[in-house]
Parts: sequence; C-alpha cells; structure tokens
Amino acid sequence: MTSKRVGRQTIALAHPPSVVSFANIGSKFEGEGPLGAYFDEVCEDSFFGEKTWEKAESAMQKKVLRRALERASLRPEELDYIFAGDLLNQCIGSSFGLREFGIPFYGLYGACSTMGESLSLAALLIDGGFARLAAAMTSSHFCTAERQYRMPVPYGSQRTPTAQWTATAAGCTVLAEEGPGPYVTHVTCGRIVDKGITDANNMGAAMAPAAYDTLSVFFRDTGTGPRDFDLILTGDLGELGHGIVRDFFARDGVDLGETFQDCGLLLYDREGQDMHAGASGCGCSASVLNGYLLPGMRQGKWQRILFAPTGALLSPTSSFQGESVPGICHAVCLSRERDCTPQEHK
Repeated sequence: MTSKRVGRQTIALAHPPSVVSFANIGSKFEGEGPLGAYFDEVCEDSFFGEKTWEKAESAMQKKVLRRALERASLRPEELDYIFAGDLLNQCIGSSFGLREFGIPFYGLYGACSTMGESLSLAALLIDGGFARLAAAMTSSHFCTAERQYRMPVPYGSQRTPTAQWTATAAGCTVLAEEGPGPYVTHVTCGRIVDKGITDANNMGAAMAPAAYDTLSVFFRDTGTGPRDFDLILTGDLGELGHGIVRDFFARDGVDLGETFQDCGLLLYDREGQDMHAGASGCGCSASVLNGYLLPGMRQGKWQRILFAPTGALLSPTSSFQGESVPGICHAVCLSRERDCTPQEHK
C-alpha cells in the first residue's frame, strides 16, 4: 500500500475530494458585520423561531444543511455521512438538529476547530474510497455558549478586553469524489497543546500555541512556507491570539506577511460593534469558510488557501476544577487545482 503520509502529521490526498456545495447562516450581528453580504441567510431573531437558544442552534444546523443540499440539487439520502459538532454538552445542537434527516452521523467535538476537524475527516473518508458524498458542518450561538461556559446573558456581566464574541452562525460544506472544486489536497491533524492558560475569557492566548504548532508542522511536512498561499486563515484567535502566532513565527525568522489573517478578525467590525478581541465559536470559521472563502475561490479570487481553525478544549467542569485550557488546531489545504502540490508553487 502506498502511504499518503507526508511527514508526521500531514496527509497528501491521492485523489483530492471536491467541494460541490456550501452554505452559511448568521444572525443579526453577523449580518451587520463586514461580511454581512456573504451570508446566505441572516435571521434578525436570535431564537430562529424557536423557544430556546439551544433549539435555535439546532434550527441553524437544519437550515444550513438544507441550503447546501439544495444548492447542489442533492437529496439527504444521497449523503453517505455527516460530520458535525457544536459547543454544547454532548453536541446536542447537531444531534437534535440533524436527527430527522436519517443520514449516517458522526458527532464531533473539536470546540472551535470543529469545521477543520469535520472537513478533514470527510475528505479522508472520500479519498479512501469509503464515501462518495459527505457533509462537514458546525454551528455556535452566542447565548448558548455564554449560558454554558460563562454567565447567562440576562445577568449582564461585563466582558474583559481579551474576551471574544461567540458567533451565532453555522456553515456546511459538501464534499464529493468528483466536482468543480475547490479541492482538499492536504490535511494536518493537530496535537493538543497546553501552555497553562487558565483564563476562560482569554481564548486567543490559549489557542495560539496550537495554531503555531500545527502551521509549523504543515510547513515542515509539505516543504512550503507562507508565500505559497494566497491566504492563511486561523479560526478565531482574535486580536491577541493572532498577534501571538505572528510573533512566534517572527522569532523563527518567518514573516507570515499580509496573507496571514484570522476569521475572528474578519467577521465583525470590532470597534463599531464593540466586539472586543473579535469573534470566536464554531460558527465563526465555518461561516467565513462557507460564505466568503469558498465562493471567492470559485470566482478565482484565491488559488490556494490554508484553513486552520483553532479550538479550546475546556468544559465548565474543567474550569471549576481549576484546570488549564488546552488548545488544538487542524489545518486543511484548499486549492483550485486538483493535480498540484504546494511545493510546485514555491
């Protein structure tokens, strides 16, 4: 058997799966941000017509999957698998939202890295011949996240300057064996990295070391550098975490340049919308990928993107017990060309 491994953590897909469809959904604040025009649907009601915020998150998952399927003229029964997750305990946003579709389901928890995790696993299964069509998706909701991890919204607690705003959004990507692209050419599975950060209101600092670790591994495994990509997008490091990653690479003598950006800095007008350090949540990178990045690649705006969402692997229980906040980051290389490797464009 020919190994598809490139280095310790990276897989070069032999027959890169194609993106055949994508969709995203947001709420009021997402629609008012700089990327508001890139949402397929914006709901002014954070309840999405439901009675609770948790049910609203399930409704987002349901809506975004239907939109992605309709865009590709696909029926639910044509999907071999769904890979989905969210921030809620036991991933109830995904399982309750997707239960009526009857599609084989893998529930995932990678915190805010879940879009990268789901996209990686869907691509690996298709490349391995175990699936023809698979959906990768995730969501987050500001009010459900605040109620679970910090303070219920009605308490009106003051947020710290390092705090980020959990996006109320969802995104879905449908991958297939064949299609017009873009294509998933490489995936790098991240490692758990823990530098001892204990502040649950400073997710950027907690996740930044994991982003640095995974990006470094990807560059080393593939023999590439920042200049080989039109964009390098982390998930939701926000202002502080983004700066930390840039500083880590600068110490290595590597200039990430203007191609290095963060979904958490793109989604909102941080000053105008008072979003402090930026956006976070599973829906942050998922909505930016499926509303802004993938359509832009289809239109030829970018040829090659390294998408690397980050996650903070904490829980309310671990925080109450005084545990630190471990981070993780999964990287996915997306290209408009199927038969190329990043090294050919150095």
